[in-house]
Amino acid sequence: MKNCLILVVLISFFSCKKESNTSTEKFKVLNYLEKIMEKEGIPGLQVTVIKNNKIILSENLGIANVPFSVAVKENTIFSINSIAKVFASTAILQLEERNKLVLSDSISKHISNLPNKWRSITIRQLLSHTSGLPDIEDPYKDELIGGKGQDSAWVAVQKMPLQFKSGEEFNYNATNYLLIQKIIEKHGNVPFEEFVKTNQFDVAGMKQTIYGNSFDVKENKSPTYCYYYKDKTTGEYIKGTNLIEVNEEFPSNLRADAGVFTTANEMAKWIISLQSGKLLQKASIDKMWTPVKLNNGKYGDFTGILNTYALGWPVIKREKHLGVSPFGGGRASFTIYPKDNLSIILFTNLSGIPTYEMVDQISKFYF
Repeated sequence: MKNCLILVVLISFFSCKKESNTSTEKFKVLNYLEKIMEKEGIPGLQVTVIKNNKIILSENLGIANVPFSVAVKENTIFSINSIAKVFASTAILQLEERNKLVLSDSISKHISNLPNKWRSITIRQLLSHTSGLPDIEDPYKDELIGGKGQDSAWVAVQKMPLQFKSGEEFNYNATNYLLIQKIIEKHGNVPFEEFVKTNQFDVAGMKQTIYGNSFDVKENKSPTYCYYYKDKTTGEYIKGTNLIEVNEEFPSNLRADAGVFTTANEMAKWIISLQSGKLLQKASIDKMWTPVKLNNGKYGDFTGILNTYALGWPVIKREKHLGVSPFGGGRASFTIYPKDNLSIILFTNLSGIPTYEMVDQISKFYF
């Protein structure tokens, strides 16, 4: 009887301690986010934290629609831009598991009528942005090259020279994922968006997640805002004081590159499904998250903490708390810390902020 009483007391003690720790972490996260929202002028956001494949924090802060003062709710969907690449990368690994392709395959094995200089480029080089392909997007005009639509741009980009020999450098551009989309559609035998929905979104139970454009009218969709405007004289972006609504179009042949709208909790469902083996085998996940070396043995990267790049996934490569950290549009990020069994999702409706650094700061409250 005495032993049973001691056991009950111990269970009660550790349960209370766990609840206290969770409460402390939540306070720190919300306090941090409220301060940075004020500093950066972020109208609204969602944050979700996953520990050991379970959601332990889910909060919605601020305003989703500024003119009408509509609050951010759990079902508010945000634009996550380039995070969409992880769905394309996962789709390729799903096809490899089905023996439809191998990452080391040259793309000419799967796509016909390509320029001669493109044919030896591999699927891995497309996913890792080390192909050397010219970019179908015009960086100076914020549109596809030529300004005449996606079909015209596809013809034009095939006539352009390679930027560098495959594997020599890292260059983040949309042409890589246009070809990835073509490969997925060929072996999936359905349009790209349908393949991803059937093999990922439906499996994870993501009923709100959609592909589209910022100007599409969708239920519970938050607009995206920005403080930057383009100087018509210099073409440079300058930070102003007035909030501007962002208008973005994601061409249908580049949906593997960008164009997804979802909620933080829907993204959490996808992450949990991925890590629990519902989407990919562990060996495929490990392959997808392994940074790709250049021909000289070094790594391609962005800047700051995102110091390497894997297959559609930016990587925080460091000795402790390594993370895979997709981000999109300067407004949305999530980071999975595999060895810590921790994932943090942060979606905002303000473009032009370092969300991946914010996520990494939040992670420190849990480490």
